Amino acid sequence: MNYHNSIAGLVVGFLVGMTGMGGASLMAPILIFFFHFKAKFAVGSDLAYAAIAKVFGSIQHKQAGHIDFSLVWKLAIGSIPASLVGVWVLHSIDKHNSKHAEVIIQHLLGAVLVFVAVILIARSLPKVEAWFETRRPLNPKSVLPAAVVVGTFAGFLVGLTSIGAGTLFGVALILLFGLKAKRMVGTDIYHGCILSAVAATGHFFAGDIDFGLVGSLLVGAIPGVLIGGYACQKLPEQALRPALATVLLATGLKILG
Repeated sequence: MNYHNSIAGLVVGFLVGMTGMGGASLMAPILIFFFHFKAKFAVGSDLAYAAIAKVFGSIQHKQAGHIDFSLVWKLAIGSIPASLVGVWVLHSIDKHNSKHAEVIIQHLLGAVLVFVAVILIARSLPKVEAWFETRRPLNPKSVLPAAVVVGTFAGFLVGLTSIGAGTLFGVALILLFGLKAKRMVGTDIYHGCILSAVAATGHFFAGDIDFGLVGSLLVGAIPGVLIGGYACQKLPEQALRPALATVLLATGLKILG
């Protein structure tokens, strides 16, 4: 077991538990740029560890009644097949463009990081957050097609880069489907657990998972999530979200540059 990986898992797990969104987006870049893993192994291993880590959060939120199961499965209609398409695209890039695969995949990661950072920065603005709170949910007849479209778009990005599950789905759950904070987090984590597991299975068959790395990450991530969840009750999340968004934005721009 590599204790450096466990420390990374602890830090990212803490950010996930603390902020609810965006923290997990740091894992793949950390694995690539600090620990020098190939991009496809970073993405596959990130998804595998995330699927296992989110089981604990899913159980907790299920017991608390914070999960909209009907909406989860509507999202999954689009996200599950789209995530497998994302895995296939990533594997195809690596197979057919082996000389340039690392650069292409890293640029994709950078672009998604910038996208996620912009969303987080917007969510940090009080007027934007207030507007989110006043949004009315979609007409019931529009929920299924909207969920499939959202699931397809975000699921593809998750399968391709492992980034964006919490942030992209979290925003949609509030903006389009009118979920309140606790129900949004529970539904997001439960759906993210399923989505990460499916995408990780795709990466497993593609041979893109380093199981030693996954185990090392989980050693740190599980206590990190629990500590972050406790700290969330003591520290101002709104103060941390802009700082996290700035780190994500700087990392994305650095990758793209």
